[in-house]
Amino acid sequence: MSDDSLWAALADPHRRAIVALLLERPRPVGEIVEACGLSQPSTSKHLRVLRDAGLVRVRQDAQRRVYALDPAPIAELDAWLAPYRKLWSTSLDALGRRLDETATDTAAETATAPGESSDEADADTSTSSPKD
Repeated sequence: MSDDSLWAALADPHRRAIVALLLERPRPVGEIVEACGLSQPSTSKHLRVLRDAGLVRVRQDAQRRVYALDPAPIAELDAWLAPYRKLWSTSLDALGRRLDETATDTAAETATAPGESSDEADADTSTSSPKD
């Protein structure tokens, strides 16, 4: 299996849908056909591409072919994505800290004056009329 064939296999939305189905559990071709809404020949072609890329395994069960997800290539993808996940995690953590700072600053600015209840502050702002 090459990285190119793996990425090419996952580039198609129908094949990604099949992978998502197989994530739940192994399935016979008939179930995959029904769930994806594709013809049987089209589904078989997609399954062949996934099998050639090493993403799925097939076993014979009497007259049926049952497909299952092979976790090894998925683990390779996960390892490849790890540095990018770290990049996003770091960026999202920084965004979260900034949002927390902004919320704290906003809360401090809108705090009511000492001795004034929040109900009185709300009443003052709701009864004030615009100046002409």
